[in-house]
Amino acid sequence: MGQIVDLNDGSTGYLASSGKSDAPGIVVIQEWWGLQDQIKSVCDAYAEAGFDALAPALYAGAVVPYHDEEAAARQMDALHFPSATDVQVRAAAGYLQRPGRKIGLTGFCLGGIVSVLGAIRLDCFAAASCYYGLPAPEQGDPADVRIPIRGHFALADSWCTLSMVKEFEAGLDAAGKDHAFYIYDCDHGFFNPDIDEYDPKAATLAWQRDLAFWDEYLR
Repeated sequence: MGQIVDLNDGSTGYLASSGKSDAPGIVVIQEWWGLQDQIKSVCDAYAEAGFDALAPALYAGAVVPYHDEEAAARQMDALHFPSATDVQVRAAAGYLQRPGRKIGLTGFCLGGIVSVLGAIRLDCFAAASCYYGLPAPEQGDPADVRIPIRGHFALADSWCTLSMVKEFEAGLDAAGKDHAFYIYDCDHGFFNPDIDEYDPKAATLAWQRDLAFWDEYLR
């Protein structure tokens, strides 16, 4: 359904188009594995749901094999998150922009961090949703979130821990931000059907919640 497109910053991304002239846009941010087929399938699913979805390739085309966590960690550690947000994510939004169109931002794992940073640093999105990833306090202050935000997190996650989630959520509460965070009884990566942590019940519920969220804020 989708295709690789060139973005105006010299990078590339995977675009899945709904074929509808009035479709909202969604920028989808990869996990630490890179622009895997699973992330492309998320874009395809959004296109089927009536959105134009674009996933920028934050690793310049590099894709890490599943379960090679050392390689994934090296790629993620080499990524400058503020720069990736300001340049590549903005370029993806720019590709989707047109008069009257609202654009959402979502991401998983590494992409969850980037989604929150985009909600803080960029002015081109109308709403954001993050999955099991949050910036460190020195990277992003919840009081600076500009747009409505939703979050999907796992109770057993040892990387994006429940305490991190509660701390960030408390900051959103204190600042009066439009937000809702959901906790699922599963592990990190529960949305990805290509890895062992996949939880179909949690993934389906999170997807349904996000579709309702996008319908409210993007259409």
